Amino acid sequence: MSETAQRVPVACPSCSPDAETVHEVLKEGSGHATVRCTECSHVHKTKVEKDEQVERDVVVSQDGESFTATADAPPEETVAVGEEFVLETPEAIMVVRITDLQLGDEVRREQAKVKDVETFWTRAVDNVRVNVTVNPNDGSHDDSTSLKMDVPGDHEFVVGESEEFGDEKFKVKSIALRDDAEGYYFNPLGEKGDSAVAKDVKRLYADDETSSAWSAW
Repeated sequence: MSETAQRVPVACPSCSPDAETVHEVLKEGSGHATVRCTECSHVHKTKVEKDEQVERDVVVSQDGESFTATADAPPEETVAVGEEFVLETPEAIMVVRITDLQLGDEVRREQAKVKDVETFWTRAVDNVRVNVTVNPNDGSHDDSTSLKMDVPGDHEFVVGESEEFGDEKFKVKSIALRDDAEGYYFNPLGEKGDSAVAKDVKRLYADDETSSAWSAW
């Protein structure tokens, strides 16, 4: 999928005349582009072959709401559910994860080529809202409370460790994962030391530690 800053592999006349290095495109022109070498920062002009791109609709889910944007990608590129890419919209630049690929009115796929995809269904993962169920520290479940934490998507939660959110403090007891979370052996996670990043978390279950902080008084 398209990145926020285009980078291309070309030879650098300053530090690598015989081998390609990564260059950032500073300005595109007719036939040639102005580029900067990411290795030595040398700026020069070169011919850049542009790949064909196609525009596709992207539906983004974020904090219980959704909106539609568009993204450009090479038509022959293979994409799959669970992959993430940078999406640039007029309002913001965000990282999104593919949750579904719609090829037609009634056709959904886990993997497909961009040219066959009609709509990318995604959710924002750079900043996410995590649901937390907090049980009282007396062991009962009758007065459980619910919290919603807004955190960076790469924030790590660890079973057995404490978290603070505003005036609330709680210890993570177990972690329920989202259906599109990958790389985990169990769901939910419940062993001490088990961890997951916020973008993979469906809900945290925790024990309240807020009132215990005042027990000495």
